[in-house]
This record gives sequence, structure tokens and C-alpha cells, in this order.
Amino acid sequence: MRKLLSANFSRLRKDKFFWLCIVFMLGYSVVYMLNGCRQASMDIMTEYHYSIDKYYFHFALSIGFFCAMFGSLFFGTEYRDATLRTKIIAGHRRTDIYMSSLITTFAVTLLIMLTWLLGALTALPVLGVWKMGVKNFLLYLLIAVLSAAAYSSIFTVVNMVSGNESVTIIFSMLLMTGLLVFASILYNRLGEPEVTSGVLITVDGMEMAEPTPNPNYVGGVKREIYDFIMDFLPTGQGIRMWQLEISHPIRMLASSAVITLLTTLAGIAAFRKKDIK
Repeated sequence: MRKLLSANFSRLRKDKFFWLCIVFMLGYSVVYMLNGCRQASMDIMTEYHYSIDKYYFHFALSIGFFCAMFGSLFFGTEYRDATLRTKIIAGHRRTDIYMSSLITTFAVTLLIMLTWLLGALTALPVLGVWKMGVKNFLLYLLIAVLSAAAYSSIFTVVNMVSGNESVTIIFSMLLMTGLLVFASILYNRLGEPEVTSGVLITVDGMEMAEPTPNPNYVGGVKREIYDFIMDFLPTGQGIRMWQLEISHPIRMLASSAVITLLTTLAGIAAFRKKDIK
């Protein structure tokens, strides 16, 4: 596997899309954080005492898209150029080929994430250090790393099993979009208040109406299920990292580990049986 990884990282140094991702993520992080500094410095917003915490983990929403797109393009060329077939003919085991692809995807995802983390430090002089404390900061980073592993394992399955580069790119982006939309819907449903209060217009002016039960409120077992799915999905974890609303970190870490393990085992099994042309 060492030779396979060496070959992948050698290609990576010359890969234009990889460097485009790095440059884009760096620029995105700097611009986003500077905009956050501008918002926090506005007189109308100073009472909220915004810190860097509010903006620093915004990358959790987009890192999955970078993982999906990079893997589809980087490894899609191996099918197109018959590189995978050459590796097998050269005597490399399919399990080693698969694992080297997974490790490469994970490493690239972490590098892109690290680029954001470094670029976002430009906000420190204005927003100050993190108010969440060192323990919570490291916990958030650990959740982000394992979430990146889950993304990498999911899209490695797609990249290594699908033999068509165009189909792989489209499917990966649709899958990522679907997971994010699904998690956003769940998050919005969980955010519905239990009761709502309307405004009545009377002859004496506007008055607050009596609170009434909100029909869109999710409670009971259903709420627990929604909450579990949010913590299980990497996109749900991303939304909660972005909103600084992590309440079950162990469940999130365990979920990412389970997703990584199961998808990796399933991917290896499928790749072993695939007919490489």
C-alpha cells in the first residue's frame, strides 16, 4: 500500500483541481471571516458580543462538497485512463487499492479543512480568541475530523464502485446536496417552538394573543428520532457545529466511526467484485 499511497500523493502535488480547492477555501475563509469582523464591528451588533466562535466552524457546511468533488475527479481519471486496471495487473491487491484511495481522500479533506482553519485566523485581532474554551474547541475539531472521515468513506464507495467519471461527479454532488437538504429540513423542524403567540388588532391597537400550540412542533419519540438522525448524519453534524449546538458529542463521534467502518467494509466488498475494464 505504501507504493500506492506514494503514487497518489505524487499525483496530488501536480493536481490542478486540488490546488484550486486549497486556494478557493483559503480565499473563502478570509473573506467570510473579514465579513464577520465587519458585522461584529457594526454599532447595531456590538451588544451581541460576537466572538470568533460564531464564524469559525462555518466550513462544516461545505467540506463535504469539496470531498465529493475532489474524489470524483481525482479517482475518476483512474477508470478513464485504465490506471486501476494497471495497478491490478501489477499485482496490487484490490483491498490495498481501495484503502489507499480512502486514505488519500481523507488526507485531502483534512488539508482543505486545515486551510479554512488557518485562513479563518485572520479574524483573531478583531473577534478575539474562542470563548468556548480549549476543551470544547478541541472537541469540535475532533468531531469535524471524524465527520471528514465519514464523508471520505461515503464518497470513496461512490468513486471506486462507479466506473463512469461523469456519473460519479453528478451522483456525488446530488448525494451531498440531498443529505444537506434533508438535515436542514430536520433542523428546521426541531427548531419549531412548542407554542406560538400571534398579534391581534383591536380598537385599542395591537395586542398579543394567547399562546397556542404550534402544529409544526415535533415532540416525544419523533423528536428523539429526528435529534438522533441529526447527530448521525455528517451533514447534520455540520449544521450543529456551524450553529455551535453540539449536545451529544459522544453520539456524533460514534456515528461517524460507524459510518466510516460500515461504508468502508461495504465498499471493499463491492470493489472486489467489480469488473475493471
